[in-house]
Amino acid sequence: MSEIITQYGTILLAMACLFGFFMAWGVGANDVANAMGTSVGAKAITIKQAILIAIVFEFAGAYLAGGSVTSTIRSGIIDIEKAGFADSPELLVYGMMSSLLAAGIWLLIASKNGWPVSTTHSIIGAIVGFAVVGISPDAVVWSKVWEIIASWIVSPLCSGILAFYLFRSVQKLVLETADPFENAKKYVPYYIFLVGFIIAMVTMVKGLRHVGLELSFAQSTALAVGFGVVVMIIGVFLMRSIKEIPAKNKDFRFASVERVFGVLMLFTACSMAFAHGSNDVANAIGPLAAVNGVIQSGGVFDVESALPVWILLLGGLGIVAGLTTWGYKVMATIGRNITELTPSRGFAAELAAATTVVVASGTGIPVSTTHTLVGAVLGVGLARGIGAINLTVVGKIFLSWVVTLPVGAGLSIIIFFFFKAVFG
Repeated sequence: MSEIITQYGTILLAMACLFGFFMAWGVGANDVANAMGTSVGAKAITIKQAILIAIVFEFAGAYLAGGSVTSTIRSGIIDIEKAGFADSPELLVYGMMSSLLAAGIWLLIASKNGWPVSTTHSIIGAIVGFAVVGISPDAVVWSKVWEIIASWIVSPLCSGILAFYLFRSVQKLVLETADPFENAKKYVPYYIFLVGFIIAMVTMVKGLRHVGLELSFAQSTALAVGFGVVVMIIGVFLMRSIKEIPAKNKDFRFASVERVFGVLMLFTACSMAFAHGSNDVANAIGPLAAVNGVIQSGGVFDVESALPVWILLLGGLGIVAGLTTWGYKVMATIGRNITELTPSRGFAAELAAATTVVVASGTGIPVSTTHTLVGAVLGVGLARGIGAINLTVVGKIFLSWVVTLPVGAGLSIIIFFFFKAVFG
């Protein structure tokens, strides 16, 4: 039994809850905005609708598939035995608290400036920082850190290539044909099926593992095909009411066509929010579960700790608060400032990003929703020519990615030693 845990346990847990909420707020302001930014930027849904969709589907994703059991150490970044937490469990508590606060502060700075950064990388940078300086460089599983750095390049590249070819297929099958409206009505149902199938695969492969529902790849595929067909039928039903209005096509030749693709983006927005909720919400509050586990057990370290419902609710509320207050800033960067998006372009970006996440999950590569989406939006821009991309904005985004790990680490180290001095 650790004396510090016994004496200050309640105060430490209260502080961890506050920092956990702050971190979840940052996820809402930055990461959820990534997921919804393409739909908003393409004018398929308004910011108010995006917030409502996110409230319902992020919460549903977090609650239904968001993690009954969360590994206390994010992504196996720390080697527990080498870290020596059994003798000094309070070090883990200080470390996780400083990681939450450091990542939250960086997300606050990034969201204020409209930079889409990775919440996963923010928390990983923070955990690596406190582990290296506060404990020992040997306590870090470096192979995992190098994997993450490699994913910076691989994930945006893959989603960018996919989005490029997806949008080229839309140009060839619909936009560059003699009757774009008729062809849109003909081919959009197949794209809707693809969206339903891919998003269902994201949820089955990456999300439902948390609730102990282990499905084989074949089972996941069969269920995803079924879901894709159902979504396609709903999409066809919604598209029946869309008629071509020649008057609207005077200013913009594809105005009626884009209304057909708008139906498709409604599905990508809902599904993206659910998939994001099922995956990233639990990650954002993982360190809080670690602190709660250590304090409730009186300082006994457990590699896996249950994720209580109240922690999930705290995370869910924090995310909704972040999205409603500052989410619009990052939405503008992803949806409008990189390249001009319409529903036919936005869907290609969202579908490419989701597909990349599915494949990466299947192969165990740690990727970031943010990086894949930005790469996909760039891919769509390139399909229209390099002139369609705002290179200044892209430069700022890449710079914010590079500094995420070191900034998170640096802040975490300072806060870790502050807690150690105050409570030690």
